Amino acid sequence: MTKLLAAFFAVGVFGGVLQAQSSSKTDKPQGGMVEWLTPALPSNKKQTDAEAEAGRKFGRPAPALEILQPTLDAALPAYQPRKDLKLSGNFKGAASDVLPGLVKLWIDGFKKYYPNVNIDVPPPYAGSLGAKELVKGNLDFVFVSRELKPDDVTEFKAKFGYDPLSVPISGGSYRHFGFLDAVGFFVNKENPLEKISFDQLDTILSSTHHRGGAPITTWGQLGLKGEWADKPIHIYAIKPWNGFEEFIRQRVLSYNGKRGEWRNDLHFDLVVFPIAHHIAEDRFGIGYSGLAYLDAGVKVLPLGESENGPFYAPTYENVAKASYPLSRLIFFNTNKTPGKPLNPAIEEFLRYILSRDGQQMILKQALYMPLRSEQANRARDLLIGAK
Repeated sequence: MTKLLAAFFAVGVFGGVLQAQSSSKTDKPQGGMVEWLTPALPSNKKQTDAEAEAGRKFGRPAPALEILQPTLDAALPAYQPRKDLKLSGNFKGAASDVLPGLVKLWIDGFKKYYPNVNIDVPPPYAGSLGAKELVKGNLDFVFVSRELKPDDVTEFKAKFGYDPLSVPISGGSYRHFGFLDAVGFFVNKENPLEKISFDQLDTILSSTHHRGGAPITTWGQLGLKGEWADKPIHIYAIKPWNGFEEFIRQRVLSYNGKRGEWRNDLHFDLVVFPIAHHIAEDRFGIGYSGLAYLDAGVKVLPLGESENGPFYAPTYENVAKASYPLSRLIFFNTNKTPGKPLNPAIEEFLRYILSRDGQQMILKQALYMPLRSEQANRARDLLIGAK
């Protein structure tokens, strides 16, 4: 499953990567790194127990919206209802506490085409609880605003003998606190590093090195000169299990179907909140967090899959276009027996969500990023491949 998910795919100082371009005056290539300074974000605090309980009952309160909003990919196909199907039935699902509003829009939109299909997603709203109920067979599906926990997948497979079907159905947000923000790696502002690749990060962060590189422990091994050459890399990370930690593990440390493992000598924090402050105070530090947690003066690095690039900074545009490699996804999870078809109503509901009409509902809510057409195509391929 890790290999399939890997295929999908402010604030301190942002680096924007410019392609070389010719000048009409000199006819010489121009380019390099562009940096601009913006104030650090206000600090966010962990939900109180009372706020978390209210979120399970009613959904988490929506944040203030970004002024910028994404556009819909024109290549997304319009939804075409199946005239050969007479769909009906009652289905029960669950959703993370940040998803009830969007899920309701999808259900209402789908019901206009199939009024005899009744889909209910009642509280409590919690992806973890929903995943457990899916294993128990009490639900038909669960919307989760992250990848499933490894324990959830293990428990599901132990009971049924195969993995749950997890289909990406929406991009995450840009930097909304608590609403699946994109993830960034950052260094101290005095650090001259301008970009970093997944291959390099794997050699720094993991004990497994599935991407093939030798361990990296000093800044000189990343190409820094002078006083930086022999300085150790201080790594600040989030202790497993955590949604941010699992995302980085799957996207960076895991490779070719092999699950990556963290080095055991990292500086682990229990939560994401202090990471940016650690890096701002440690000249030789590197760490990661969601973009909503950049509440200290740090330098956010453009990322690429390999050292050959391309590299993308976590700008709003790159996250909205899904070019930035640590843009996140929301998943629809269900029990799909290999070799047997999905219930036709569930499959049709997914076809609707992955269509232009379904992705338009994401724009209507204005919290998350609609899928690009290539992402929606890969999601539909999962449906086809699962048959």
